[in-house]
Amino acid sequence: MMAADFDLVVVGGGIHGAGVAQAAAAAGYQALLLEKSEFAHGTSSRSSKLIHGGLRYLETGQFSLVRESLTEREILLRIAPDLVRLVPFFLPIYRSTSRRPWQVRAGLALYALLGKLKETARFRRVHRGEWEALDGIETKDLQVVFQYWDAQTDDAALTRAVVRSAAELGARVLRPAQFLSAERLEGGYRVLYHHQEREQEIRCLALVNAAGPWVNRILDLVEPSPPKLGVDFVQGAHIVLQGKVERGIYYTEAPRDRRAVFIMPWEERTLVGTTETRFKGDPEGVRPLPEEIDYLLETFHRYFPAKDREVLESFAGLRVLPKGRGLAFTRPREMVLFPDDRREPRLVTLYGGKLTAYRASAQKVVRLLGRVLPVRVPVADTTTLPLSVDGAE
Repeated sequence: MMAADFDLVVVGGGIHGAGVAQAAAAAGYQALLLEKSEFAHGTSSRSSKLIHGGLRYLETGQFSLVRESLTEREILLRIAPDLVRLVPFFLPIYRSTSRRPWQVRAGLALYALLGKLKETARFRRVHRGEWEALDGIETKDLQVVFQYWDAQTDDAALTRAVVRSAAELGARVLRPAQFLSAERLEGGYRVLYHHQEREQEIRCLALVNAAGPWVNRILDLVEPSPPKLGVDFVQGAHIVLQGKVERGIYYTEAPRDRRAVFIMPWEERTLVGTTETRFKGDPEGVRPLPEEIDYLLETFHRYFPAKDREVLESFAGLRVLPKGRGLAFTRPREMVLFPDDRREPRLVTLYGGKLTAYRASAQKVVRLLGRVLPVRVPVADTTTLPLSVDGAE
């Protein structure tokens, strides 16, 4: 086996790169994490802040993703109680809503079943007498309100907690560290990166590309050129409004195109999102479009017509989806692990993935690379390893 400085190098300090570094260190591997700017710099700080099973994915038959996400939600509620908290979700059904009450009830029943009928997977029909207490929601033509449970997090803080955990387990974490190139050698890679104002070189047995929207740019820096997937970038915009919805998170249907839009409390304000707009260009330049802001305001006003619509701020992140046809809203959301060689993978590229399932995805990466990495003694189990907020013990 090639003499190496590290068992694996992970490029990208978003939630998925952080998760792989943590999983690798927990498995006893010597790992290096390279992040070019700030941890959670990209999409990992610009999500809808939800740790959820993905109720809407049931409509497109993504049952395994929902089951996995609900399992991961339970794990995160247990190991990161200061970062992930259970929140009531309210789902209003109007005469104009595209899905009828019986359809939504059936979906919620399946969601509960996939959640193993635990207390956190159960749902109820909200009594009509409670509607007036639902933050001033529009009640004209309102037929039914269902309430179920999912979770909310601070996505950037969660990412930093996972990075910190990886470092505590022995991973080397460098920021800012710009990946420059990689050359395939017999049994591994030679990696060049820029850190502390100079170019540095290391050798590793395996390389993980978790660079989010920049994944194919990273592959362009690898020799010989590895295989890659064609991707679509889908922009998701959010707005932050004056005032706060107090009772929980509202799962609404946009009047314009019937997409799901969440209206939720966030840092004493109200967060509304998200959109799905095809994006082309430099990922660094992603910004909410005026039409996206109008779309979100229109949706918010439909459900809360008496509330203030002053936009305090807005932000947007990018989803990476394997290239395909059809609306982004209906496309599969499972992470795609794309190795350079399925029998002897030395480079694995991560395409897409969900915040909720970051830990499970990381475990899959480590298991895949276990085919070529040396046997190590695990030092921790990420299903029980506590995660804490910045500065907490």
